[in-house]
Amino acid sequence: MKKLLTFIAITGLFMLGTQAIVKAQDNAPEGIDTTTVVETDTVDVEGAAMAPTAAVEEEVSMHQQIKIKFIEGGPGFMASILIVFIFGLAVAIERILYLNLATTNTDKLLSKIEKAMEEGGVEAAKEVCRSTRGPVASIFYQGLDRASEGIDVVEKSVVAYGSVQMGQLESGLTWIALFIGIAPMLGFLGTVIGMIEAFDAIQAAGDISPSLVAGGIKVALITTVFGLIVAIILQIFYNYSVSKIDKLVNTMEDASISLIDILLKHNLKNN
Repeated sequence: MKKLLTFIAITGLFMLGTQAIVKAQDNAPEGIDTTTVVETDTVDVEGAAMAPTAAVEEEVSMHQQIKIKFIEGGPGFMASILIVFIFGLAVAIERILYLNLATTNTDKLLSKIEKAMEEGGVEAAKEVCRSTRGPVASIFYQGLDRASEGIDVVEKSVVAYGSVQMGQLESGLTWIALFIGIAPMLGFLGTVIGMIEAFDAIQAAGDISPSLVAGGIKVALITTVFGLIVAIILQIFYNYSVSKIDKLVNTMEDASISLIDILLKHNLKNN
């Protein structure tokens, strides 16, 4: 339930941000001073004062160009690619936040567990795990909960619950991979349909006009460009999440071995 609420919240923020950007693009040209200069002889101070305005006009012009390209690509396909980008980015950010929160200082946790076992036994060590956030602490708790059944049972419990935690870490990556594949596919589909429309226009005109062919091909390729850009951005987030998961899995494996060593040491002391 928490993951669903987080995903909805992130998606809502991206939708609101997209609407704000579109409104800013629509209102930006109206706030710019477009008064022409009648006098041709101006001093350097006036030229310096007009420099920031020129920079603003250039920046707004770039935003307007992006908006024009978006419209030229076709509202249907471009909107679909934008929706894929928003949902993919929302899932990617949710995964990154979850993985960062799942990171635990295992050395500090192991020292606390060892100290707790020396002072209060297994129950005190379990309390330390309960008060610590992250998959490593959860694995430790499952192992300590079966400490009375022997080291073999503890090892099996740690391995089994470690697989469960690894599955939870990897959940959501399939959706990011799906969005990475869908974005360029939508772009290619828009390109193919745009090419078909361009050839239909040529057939209707009865003549191959260079401007007609070039315009149709340009519009058709815009969807491919946007789809590839979305796929590249999401691929970066996907690879970061995979590397983060690999690092967490290696940490869990090393920490589990250290936990078994602590339990063996504790049993030797009792003996």
